[in-house]
Amino acid sequence: MSEVILQYFFNAIFAAIPAVGFGMVFNVPRHTLIYCAFGGAIAYSSRAFLMDLGLSLELATFLASTIVGMVALRWSRKYIIPRPVYTIASIIPLLPGTYAFTAIINLISMNAHGVTPELITMFIDNSLKSIIVLGGIGFGLALPSLYYIRYNRPIS
Repeated sequence: MSEVILQYFFNAIFAAIPAVGFGMVFNVPRHTLIYCAFGGAIAYSSRAFLMDLGLSLELATFLASTIVGMVALRWSRKYIIPRPVYTIASIIPLLPGTYAFTAIINLISMNAHGVTPELITMFIDNSLKSIIVLGGIGFGLALPSLYYIRYNRPIS
């Protein structure tokens, strides 16, 4: 049991590093970098936990980005900083880089060696997985703020 918790802890630390790096690239305020790190750790750890529970990558990514969206909405209201400051850097560990890279490699292989049914199948599988994961990230980040705007704002 302690090995699993230790693994989650190390994964959270290693997910926080690129989140901070991308926060620095996007020139977020220095005092928000710690929240970007927490957001990246929350995003990756929650996706890993949900996948360990048996959910698919796409659904786990959607739910993890929804969690990040809720946390970032809270932070943006509390610290009066725009929500994308937290969310853009926090979702970096969730991006489907391996699947997108494999899809491009399959496309290059089709161009170089000819089109085979196996390459087409692998290209379509990896491309669709990448697109669905990216859509889940976008929809998951937008959902909490859409809900908040719809149900928690006074009608004027």
